[in-house]
Amino acid sequence: MKSNKTMKILEKQSNVLRASSFVDLEEKIALLKREVSVEPVSGKEYARPLCLFHHEDLIHTLGNARLIEKESLANKLNHIHFMDRGLFVQLRHPKYDESVLVKAKPDPCLGAELICHFADKNLTGIDLKKYEFLNLIIDDGQSVIFVPALLNRMDKKSFSVRLPQESYAVKQRRPERHLCEGVDAELVQGGRLIKGELLDFSPEGFRVKVSDIPSRSFDWSPAPDVLTMVHLRRNPHVLFSGLCYCIRQRKQPSSIEVVLVPSDKEFKRSMRKQIRNPPQSLSPTPVIIFEHPFFGKSIQLEVSDISASGFSVYEEASEGVLMQGMIIPEITIVFAGALKMGCSAQVIYRFEEDEQKVICGFSILDMEINPYTQLFHILVNSVDRHAHISSKVDMDALWEFFFETGFIYPEKYEVLRRNRKRFKETYSKLYQGSPDISKHFTYQKNGRIYGHISMVRAYERAWMIHHHAGRSMEGKRAGFIVLKKIMHYLSNMHGLPSAKMDYVISYFRPENKFPDRVFGGFSRELQNPEGCSMDLFSYLLYPTLSIKAQVPEGWSFQKCSSYDLWESSRFYAHHSGGLLWDILNLDHSRPEENSIESDYNKLGLVRKCEAYSLKFRNDLKAVLIVNQSDLGLNMSELLNGIKIMVTNPESLPWTILSVAIKQLAGLYKMSKIPIMIYPYDYTETEGVPHGKRYQLWILNVKYADEYMAYVRKRFRINFD
Repeated sequence: MKSNKTMKILEKQSNVLRASSFVDLEEKIALLKREVSVEPVSGKEYARPLCLFHHEDLIHTLGNARLIEKESLANKLNHIHFMDRGLFVQLRHPKYDESVLVKAKPDPCLGAELICHFADKNLTGIDLKKYEFLNLIIDDGQSVIFVPALLNRMDKKSFSVRLPQESYAVKQRRPERHLCEGVDAELVQGGRLIKGELLDFSPEGFRVKVSDIPSRSFDWSPAPDVLTMVHLRRNPHVLFSGLCYCIRQRKQPSSIEVVLVPSDKEFKRSMRKQIRNPPQSLSPTPVIIFEHPFFGKSIQLEVSDISASGFSVYEEASEGVLMQGMIIPEITIVFAGALKMGCSAQVIYRFEEDEQKVICGFSILDMEINPYTQLFHILVNSVDRHAHISSKVDMDALWEFFFETGFIYPEKYEVLRRNRKRFKETYSKLYQGSPDISKHFTYQKNGRIYGHISMVRAYERAWMIHHHAGRSMEGKRAGFIVLKKIMHYLSNMHGLPSAKMDYVISYFRPENKFPDRVFGGFSRELQNPEGCSMDLFSYLLYPTLSIKAQVPEGWSFQKCSSYDLWESSRFYAHHSGGLLWDILNLDHSRPEENSIESDYNKLGLVRKCEAYSLKFRNDLKAVLIVNQSDLGLNMSELLNGIKIMVTNPESLPWTILSVAIKQLAGLYKMSKIPIMIYPYDYTETEGVPHGKRYQLWILNVKYADEYMAYVRKRFRINFD
């Protein structure tokens, strides 16, 4: 029961405590937090010295409030002092029938008496002794606490009160509104743009202050059909970008404050994926930790479920800090308190499950490739303990697998055997350290490998899938399993800017039925070379011991000029229309901050690509693309040889082209250089012996969903 004395005090105040709702009380307090520190701007903008505070029916709200005992109140006051925060003093105006709020900072609370110091900067000339003391008001984020203290004394700088036995906490019906600083706002409506600043934020919306608005240029009607495009930034990061509608506005002499709410009930980053990685609930539960992008507080939330593309979290409805559409530039996902992975993410939905809990879903915007691989491995391995992604591999088990499955057959081994030591060193770097440039997928039991597929960054923005082999394990087709895993992996990896993946490529022999169905079948079904293309090359091994010679008079052989590259690209576009020239990027039209060459060099490995032109009397006949890599990076050395595009087959004798090849032989430390020639029928026309043909398959990752749908339909692979 509340004491009669306290109830009389509350009744005495009831004639000055008027409000339309408790939400207004929250807004008044949030507004005061801003106004007490506003400085004059250009002689026009000013801060109100006192904030009016009107609340009707408050007496009934406090009558049902939760009681706060004096001891608990003292702890809260000491916490406020320790954190150098403030509280509010409610005073009655001496002349008008209204009350005002003034900010104050308390001294330590060590007994029944509390001394506070006025903290407002704009109290000069105001005699607060003429005002009647009513309450102390504390906003602790969870509730608003009314303290019906008794005034002992008051002067211009401070006051002293005697604390009551009981105070009253009114639970906030909405999440706390947090003050924001340093966040710029841009508002666009009807082709007009104005700039402002973010004042405060809650999960349901945010308040923006704008100045110097042209007359009638913006419509702030509180209606959902009047939309404004809003961009919120804290340089260099965009924190929110989306359509909003205004629910409230407050005019100032030279500015206006508007409360905006995102318009979409569910924020959609992009087109809905056809294939999604299913979310999983893990034990122990991972947590996310981040600094809130709007108000800077450190936040930690438990993860409800997680996939390679995103995760969801729960938060208390009254403690919410997440708004649909907001972008968090830096989040750390922590597993078991030890393994940490960084990413950037966006809140794509926010649903109220009940009155107490809200579930929020995140979409991962970017993540470095190694943390992404670790996350994917945890998710895959939690479902199937035999599946491993870029984990350390027993190298003896790997060699046994490659030889026993026939992946390293006699002819291939003949190319590798003279450099076995270097070959082993390269693979040790690729399989033991989880480098950024290479990832492998294995299916194994008790250390024995049953399925394997890997990928390597072959060009600046293109990754190559290779080394696919498998054998049966207890009736399971391990080759299909690792193929499924790499598809899942790629379905989200290609959307991460850090992955540097615009294209996926693979080489295969046309007579090899399995890759022809997996890769070639999709290209033939899509019938769009800009989405997925195939180019057929003839393949031969050219001896490096041949005697060098000079090209005959009238011929020239040198590094490609920009015009040579342009002309050869036009030949390829007309002859094929595919994606080869896009992945080569020989004109460096998409410069990289960290080039592929430097990324390989960090590991002590080599990756280079240069182009040379062969011309007769300034007429381009062929382009020779010199690929260099460490021996065995690809076992067929398809990244360590010369790719030749014959642009004028009718007037280029093999004898001349052979001389050009000899000019480049010194770049390779092997007895035979792999040569790939396009168009493939050039060798047949010229009568050049060649042992194989290779299809170069290239997928534009914008068509990744279509490809995965094809694989699911064609091979009945379930990706869910």
